[in-house]
Parts: sequence; structure tokens; C-alpha cells
Amino acid sequence: MIGVGLDVGGTKMLGVALDEEGRVLAEERRPTEYDTAALLDALTDLYRGLAAAAGAEAAGATPPVGVGVPGLVDTEGRLVFAPNLLRASGADIRDGLASRLGRRIPVIQVDNDATCATAGEAAFGAGRGRSDVLVVTLGTGIGGGIVSGGRIVRGSGNFAGEIGHVVVDPKGPPCGCGRRGCWERYASGSGLGRIARDFALAGRASRIVALAGDADAVRGEHVMRAIEEGDEEAGVVLEEFAWWLALGLANLANVLDPGVIVIGGGLVRAGEVLLDPVRAAFASQIEGTDVRPPIEILAAALDDRSGAIGAAVIGLEAAGTPVLGPGGG
Repeated sequence: MIGVGLDVGGTKMLGVALDEEGRVLAEERRPTEYDTAALLDALTDLYRGLAAAAGAEAAGATPPVGVGVPGLVDTEGRLVFAPNLLRASGADIRDGLASRLGRRIPVIQVDNDATCATAGEAAFGAGRGRSDVLVVTLGTGIGGGIVSGGRIVRGSGNFAGEIGHVVVDPKGPPCGCGRRGCWERYASGSGLGRIARDFALAGRASRIVALAGDADAVRGEHVMRAIEEGDEEAGVVLEEFAWWLALGLANLANVLDPGVIVIGGGLVRAGEVLLDPVRAAFASQIEGTDVRPPIEILAAALDDRSGAIGAAVIGLEAAGTPVLGPGGG
């Protein structure tokens, strides 16, 4: 069976047609539309083009579709709140697509984009073959998703997985959600920049500041460039960041007990330079580290395709084609 996955990002949309073995049969990218009607029209066009390119239309098939969007999505497929797609907040994605497609496709599944990325990595990426997977995506903030017993954990309102807003320091810096000290203020790409600026203001990040031009202009990418150059001060900054990242991972692992933690997002391109100190800090913070089965921490395997592939996976699962493993999605 073929499924279509559509991933809506802040600047681009990616669509794939996927078979149940994880093979990408067709792929298309285009800029994101921000107006609700234009967004729904673009998603409709993407679906039709991908279904045709994969040969589904010629065979008279109507593939299920999954859609990943950045924000809170309720159980009815409505985009309740989307900070990066404010003009589309409140949009009824599922019904809007159904009306444009003539209500002829069997399944339209709409989920948060990080939930879709989780489904992709669990089915065909770094979590493949595992029934208990935690996926953490490091971007400007932190997104995430949970697979337990082969099933995606969505919660009562479909809002599970907002792990970036677990508070790790109630007196910490303000967060965009309205609270203080959320994990993503310390362990996201922007969190890395904030930690590096603190080091710079203390006179402990000279190369990072030189790359940025000014201490106030320091961002996470300047830290990573300095790391690539072998700068020792940047290495200390990264170790501080790794400790904060591991703190949140250990808290989540104590609750969820995953078999593997998959880390995605742009920062993971640093590879073992980042993951090694995270693993060391994680082992020192998780309960029972000497007696419990080891929890692997791996880099995501599907790059920027994970959301679209995962969206296709959740569409296939909802249509009755299990690809996630024991218990389905």
C-alpha cells in the first residue's frame, strides 16, 4: 500500500509518497503558504501530484495521507495554535483537505510535526525495530515524540510530546510559552547560543566572539564553527550545553524508560562531538545507571525527510497498514 506524507515547515513544505516498506516513490518540495486557504490548496496540489507520480491514480487507488504541522493539533485535525503559522492557527486541516479532495480518500490524519518525525524515525530511521522510542528534535526550540509499546503516545487531547516546555529551572530565563526556565531555553539551538553568550560576557569565548563579531551576536552556529576549528573554550561551552540536554533526557527516560533516544535537528550534524558528552552526562544523571539496561542515544537517520516520511507512516497506520511495530500506531 502507498501512503502520502505532507510536512509543513516554517519556510518549506515537503511531500513524499511512501510504500509500506519505507521506500520513497516520489518527493516534492515547495515554499510554505501562510494563509489558510492557500495552505490547504497547496497541500491538495501536493497530494494529487505525489499520488500521480507514485502511480496510484493510474491504478485507481486513493492513498491515505498524513499531514504534519508545527503546532498544537487536536483530535479532530484542527491546528489549534501554531506560533510559526499564526495566520493558519485555528484552521481545520482535515476537513479542509477532505472538501478539496472530494472526500474520496480513505484517511486524512493530521498531527504535530514532531510527532510525525517520531513516527518516521521509529518506523524507518534510527528507532527502527524498537517498540519504545523517544525522539527529541533540537531546533530553535525543542520538539519531541514518544512511541510506547509500538504506539505513538498522543495523550487525551493529542498534545503529548511538548517536551521542550518541561521546566528545569523555575527561576530561569523567560520562555515564549509564558513561563520561566523551560528545557528548550537551555538545550535547543537558541539555548546553545544563550549559554555561549554568557561565556562570552565572562571573557571565556574569544574565538566564538571573533566568529560572531560581537558578544551579543553569538549564536549556536558560531559555537559549532569554533568546535570544528578545535577551539578549547568552545568545547567547554558544548559540555555545559550537553549537561543541560542530558538533564532533560534523563528526566524523560526516568518516566518513559525508552529503549533508544533519537536526537534530531540541525545540531546533530556535529555527530559524536555532541553525542559523546551528552551520553556521558546522561549516564551520570539517570536513576540506576549501573543496574538498568543501557539506553542508546543515537542521531536521527532520516534528516529533513523524517517529518514527511512519518506523516505518511501515520496515514498508513490509520488506514490499517501497520508499519511501526508491535501494536501499530
